[in-house]
Amino acid sequence: MQDSITTKNIWGGGVRPMVASYGKLMMWFFLMTDALTFSAFLGAYGFQRFVHSDAWPIADEVFNHFPFLHGEYPMLFVALMTFILIMSSVTMVLAVHHGHKMNKKVVLFWLGLTIIGGLIFLGSQAWEWYHFIHGTYEGALLGADGSIAHFVTDTTNQIIRHGEILTGQNALDFIASATEIKGANLIFNEYGHPLFADFFFFITGFHGFHVFSGVVILIIIFINVLRDTYEKRGHYEMVEKVGLYWHFVDLVWVFVFTFFYLV
Repeated sequence: MQDSITTKNIWGGGVRPMVASYGKLMMWFFLMTDALTFSAFLGAYGFQRFVHSDAWPIADEVFNHFPFLHGEYPMLFVALMTFILIMSSVTMVLAVHHGHKMNKKVVLFWLGLTIIGGLIFLGSQAWEWYHFIHGTYEGALLGADGSIAHFVTDTTNQIIRHGEILTGQNALDFIASATEIKGANLIFNEYGHPLFADFFFFITGFHGFHVFSGVVILIIIFINVLRDTYEKRGHYEMVEKVGLYWHFVDLVWVFVFTFFYLV
């Protein structure tokens, strides 16, 4: 009787209580190392923002590129991007759920929606990059000291720099030594400190590469489901492993969204 109880008790030793395949374990190891990488990037961003807080751009003034609204609703487009990516995580959960039930048609449906959500997010990010590179303001002035200023009015004798309005001779002296710039790249940034653009391109680009890679993998998985690859194997574990990656990408975006757009 005692031997029977011990055999059925998975915590009694001799039986693995947490059964996970080699593929799942390797995916978890990869995600942990990737999480450390993103943590380092975001930590560096936070440090530089703290050091250069006076010259750091204001998100509401930078990210207001919703189509046809002409900057009337700042952050609305980014919020929509975030919503689409989070909803793609929901569709991925449903694909995994029906994979456990070996329901091929429903898996295809939810995988297809996940792929569409990822593609919409990538297109939206390209839209954000395009407008960030080409500029929002009518133009900006790059001072000899590296500071950024913008015209307060249509006149040339009143500009704002780091929250301070320069008028009269002070403004004229600044304009005389400044260079007009528009948009942002890895050299200058009309919105504020150049490091903001550097971090924006690198971190959002790195995340975008993860989303792109995820979409490519999802398309491959979609084709394999169509070809009955997982039906022949008797399980849809590959869908679940890709789902882990996709959820990680969505979670990372929540932190990127918080650091760049909300804080």
